[in-house]
Amino acid sequence: MFAGQGAQTVGMGSDLAEKFESVRDLFARADEQLGYSLSTKMFEGPASELTRTSICQPALYTHGLACLELLKAHVPDLEIAGCAGLSLGEFTAHAAAGTFDFATGLDLVSKRGTFMEEATSAVEGSMAALIGGEEADIRALAAKCDVDVANLNAPGQIVVSGKKEGIAQVVAEASSHGIRIAQELDVAGAYHSRLMMSAQVKLAEVLRNTTIQTPSVPVICNFEATEVSDPDTIRRTLEAQVTGSVRWSESIQAFIGRGETLFIELGPGRVLAGLMRRIDKSAKALSFSDVESFEKVLEELSA
Repeated sequence: MFAGQGAQTVGMGSDLAEKFESVRDLFARADEQLGYSLSTKMFEGPASELTRTSICQPALYTHGLACLELLKAHVPDLEIAGCAGLSLGEFTAHAAAGTFDFATGLDLVSKRGTFMEEATSAVEGSMAALIGGEEADIRALAAKCDVDVANLNAPGQIVVSGKKEGIAQVVAEASSHGIRIAQELDVAGAYHSRLMMSAQVKLAEVLRNTTIQTPSVPVICNFEATEVSDPDTIRRTLEAQVTGSVRWSESIQAFIGRGETLFIELGPGRVLAGLMRRIDKSAKALSFSDVESFEKVLEELSA
């Protein structure tokens, strides 16, 4: 499982790069391709710079794949049953599955981040996390306030997205719709809403000119929460994801339905492992993003 935007933190990857040559090499490749020192922004910040959509998306992508390479190198008999990623993380998942190579994916996420950053400056948007409500009630409230359902993260945890005044109305009226907690998020824009349509149109053009391979392992897409393998379907779902809902809970349940019980989150923050406890407590979720957590994962896998 690969982390999405919001998981980034200043210092991410620095101790891994210090200890492992493969990580240093991958970060150096990213720096060279992008034409600026992404690794410096990851290691040193400032947070305001790393949080920029155009920066954090390639940062999380590169960090996630560096973690994967370490895992594969240290656990050579590890069998990967499939990949999934939250929002931006879906691109990392596809790179991990061989849908496209590292450089191609880095170009995609860099452009995606730039397009989304441009869209956020065109209209004032926001997002809000809603805890404890029923999906039908939240959808009704979102429609009333003219905002979109952005993320279905776990049972009882849904995020809405749209114009700032609409999000404020959702927060104000949440309790009357049976929602226990409603909190506006500290984000730059209204991701996974119709306000991102300009970014979706631009990304679609890039995807049309991108070579897409059949993934070597199953990849579950956010938009439909189903496995995608046909190149045209992959292009369509990656495009639609920009304005569409992230159906994360269903995506994970798709793997659980296949009998998978062990999940490894690659990326900072442990957000996905936390969601796993809400989705299915019987599944085991490990996380690693630094040297200490990597060693703990290796211990768990060797037990």
